[in-house]
Amino acid sequence: MRLKEQPMRRGRIEMIPLIDVVFLLLIFFIYAMLSMTIHKGIPVLLPKAKTSLIDKEEYLSISITRDHRIFLDEREVPMEGLLQRLRERREGKPQVRVFISGDRRVPYEWVVRVLDTVRASGLRKVSLETHWKK
Repeated sequence: MRLKEQPMRRGRIEMIPLIDVVFLLLIFFIYAMLSMTIHKGIPVLLPKAKTSLIDKEEYLSISITRDHRIFLDEREVPMEGLLQRLRERREGKPQVRVFISGDRRVPYEWVVRVLDTVRASGLRKVSLETHWKK
């Protein structure tokens, strides 16, 4: 008994599973990029505010920790050297925004001293950072 020889079929790439894989990779990278937020400050316990907003422009971050240490973009700066550092950072961008993150346990006087130093450096766009309360 002789079997019929079937013609050789060419292999082909199925597009639907390929599209599914590409779509899943795209979703993965989108979520990965959204989860990478830029926070230049030191983690402190922020006070809560119902009207706070999220802003993603380039900015300078000043953090005041519970033990009264001051950080400018994650680098510790003594209070006496903060004015000079801010003036150096302002040279390239005079309209840069400044966010002050003061731990809620820090005396209000420290936040005001830092705010005065920022204003003395010539930077005018200053905001106090809070934690958004639902």
